[in-house]
Amino acid sequence: MTGDTDLDLGTFDYIIVGAGTAGCLLANRLSADPQVSVLLLEAGGRDNYVWIHIPVGYLYCINNPRTDWCFKTEAERGLNGRAIGYPRGKVLGGCSSINGMIYMRGQARDYDHWRQLGNAGWAWDDVLPFFKQHEDFVADDNNADDPLHGRGGELRVEKQRLHWPILDSFRDAAVEAGIPRVRDFNRGDNTGIAYFQVTQRGGIRVNAAKAFLKPARRRANLRIVTAAHAARVLIENRRAAGIALTVAGRPAKAQARGEVILAAGAIGSPQLLELSGIGQASRLRDLGIAPLHDLPGVGENLQDHLQLRMIYKIANALTLNERAGNLRGKARIALEYALQRRGPMSMAPSQLGAFAKSDPALETADLEYHVQPLSLEKFGEPLHGFPAITASVCNLRPESRGSSHAVAADFRAAPSIRPNYLSTDGDRRVAAAAIRLTRRILAAKPMQPYQPQEYLPGAALTSDEELVQAAGAIGTTIFHPVGTARMGQDERAVVDDRLRVHGIDGLRVIDASIMPTITSGNTNAPVLMIAEKGAAMIREDRRGSVA
Repeated sequence: MTGDTDLDLGTFDYIIVGAGTAGCLLANRLSADPQVSVLLLEAGGRDNYVWIHIPVGYLYCINNPRTDWCFKTEAERGLNGRAIGYPRGKVLGGCSSINGMIYMRGQARDYDHWRQLGNAGWAWDDVLPFFKQHEDFVADDNNADDPLHGRGGELRVEKQRLHWPILDSFRDAAVEAGIPRVRDFNRGDNTGIAYFQVTQRGGIRVNAAKAFLKPARRRANLRIVTAAHAARVLIENRRAAGIALTVAGRPAKAQARGEVILAAGAIGSPQLLELSGIGQASRLRDLGIAPLHDLPGVGENLQDHLQLRMIYKIANALTLNERAGNLRGKARIALEYALQRRGPMSMAPSQLGAFAKSDPALETADLEYHVQPLSLEKFGEPLHGFPAITASVCNLRPESRGSSHAVAADFRAAPSIRPNYLSTDGDRRVAAAAIRLTRRILAAKPMQPYQPQEYLPGAALTSDEELVQAAGAIGTTIFHPVGTARMGQDERAVVDDRLRVHGIDGLRVIDASIMPTITSGNTNAPVLMIAEKGAAMIREDRRGSVA
C-alpha cells in the first residue's frame, strides 16, 4: 500500500489515528502548540448528521453504517449461544457521537487500583485534575464552589431537561430497598441513586468533536482527514515512522517525525497493532502478517459491562411507549423540542441511575442501574405497545476476560470480538443477585400504585441456575469495552504508564484499551481523562527532548 502512486499526506510531528472521544481531545491539546504539526485521521465522516446532535437520536445512530462500525461479537456461550451487535462510533466524535451522554467518572478505588498494579501517576488524586481540566460543570446553589468539579472547560455537563414521575417512584422504591439518595455520583464513591448528569448544552448533545475539534479546527498546524482508514503503522528500526492508509478508498501514507498515537478504541487499536506486526507472534504468522514485535497482550484482557435489561409492564403512569405510540404524540414531542429543547427528544437513553451492592459486605457498589421510562425488545426495534419501564443493571467489576483480534491481514476485515461474558462463577453469582435486587426494588411500596409485572426475564424464574440462564437470554453490551492494550509493566502489558507501546519507539495508545481494569461506571469521561493526561505526557516528553 505504499507504492509510487500513493497519496502522500506529508510529514507531521504527531499523527493521531481515530477522531473519537480521545482523538478529538488529543488533537486540540497537541495542536495548541503552534510549533508542532498534527494530523488527525478518522475512518468515518463528518458529524453533520442531524440525529447525532438531538439526544434521542442515538436510536438512529446505533447500527447505522453512517455513524457505527456495526460490529458483532462471536457467538457467546454465556449469552446462551447468541452473537450480539457491538456498536462503535465511526464518525467525528466517535462513540461520544452515539453514546448515552452520561458523565460518570467511576470510583476512586478504580484508579487507586491502577496505581497499585504498578502504574505510577494513575491514582484517584493524580487523575482528578485531568477530569476537571476540560469540564464545564453547571452548578446550582448547593455546589457552586465544589472543588471536585471543573468550570469553564470545553465539555459541558448539565442536569437533564425532563422529568418522569414513574422514575421518581422507582427512586423512592430503591431507597426503601436500601440504596441511599445522593446528589452527585462523581465524587469518588458513587453508591446511591440520583439522576444522571449528561454531556449536553441546552438539550443538545455535546460530543468530543463539538467540544474539542470545533475550537481547534482552524489552526494552521492541525489537519483533519475523514474517510481515512488506517491500514497499518509503518515501523522502521523498531520506531513508528508513519501510517499506511486509504483516503476515500485511495491508498495513502503519512510520515511522523515525532509520534504516532493510536486512539481507535478498545476494538480498533489492538487490530491496528496486529496489522502492523505487533502482537502475538504465532497469531500474526497464522494471518500472514510478519511479526515485528512479539507482544502477547495485544487484543487480550477485553472487559465490558454486561447489562441485564429487565422490563416491567406498569399501569397508572405515563411512559414514552404511550407518548410516542401515535402520530399526535410524536408531533407533540417534536414541537416541545423545537420550541424549548425539552421533552423526550432531549433525553439521554437513561435518566435515572443507581449504584448498589450485590453483597452488603462490599465496600463500594458493584452494580449500576440505568432506568428508562420505556421498553423495547432491542435497539433498532420499535417501542412496545404497552406502558413499561426498563431497569437495566450491570456488573461494574466483571471477572470475565475476553479478546478482540484481527482475523485477516486485510484492514477492512472486521475483527473477532469475544467478550466472554458470564464465564466465571463470580460473574454468574452477581448476575443472579442483580436480578433479585431489581425484583426487591419493584416490590417496594412506592412502586405498588403502578402494579409492576415482570415482562423480562419472567417472574417464574427463581433458582440460581434459572437466573443465570435468564441473564444469558437478556444480557447485552452496555457499550463499555476496555482493556485490550493494557497498561502495565509485566510481559502481558501493551503500554507503560506513559502510554508508550512496549518495545516500539514513537508509538503510543491513548484510549479505553489501555485500562488495566474497567472503571466502575460509564467509560466516556474516563477516556477523556486518559486523553487529557496522555496529552500532558506527550507535551512533557517533547519539552524534555527539546531541552
